[in-house]
Amino acid sequence: MPQDTANRNLCKHTQYAHKFLVTPTKGMEYIHWTATKMTFCIDNAQHPLIIDSGTHFSIVSKDYQNNHFPIWEKQLFQTKAKNLKSASGKMTSIGKIIKEIFIPHRKANIRLNPEFVVLDDAHTQGLLMGTD
Repeated sequence: MPQDTANRNLCKHTQYAHKFLVTPTKGMEYIHWTATKMTFCIDNAQHPLIIDSGTHFSIVSKDYQNNHFPIWEKQLFQTKAKNLKSASGKMTSIGKIIKEIFIPHRKANIRLNPEFVVLDDAHTQGLLMGTD
């Protein structure tokens, strides 16, 4: 099956993934873990992506979705009102969306179809990919 590669030139390899230590807010110093930050392409634009093994869902905040992906509002699948727990409290999901993401690399490009849960009260500067 032929693949459309015309728009892939917009998303080139820009940086290597790097690990960093996540340090939570004061009072929760007992929780430390590592995550990986990298750049990926979705809808022919580059965005930051954090791959976190401690997260069970791939998430995006409603604010980030409204600023960078306003068309997603019409494409969201409705979900039952879930209360998800995090280290900083409870979060409420407003929907989910399945999107193809493209991770460029000089040796082998990666395509994934994760299911992103849009959270109403999350505070992320990019997308967070979990272990789902």
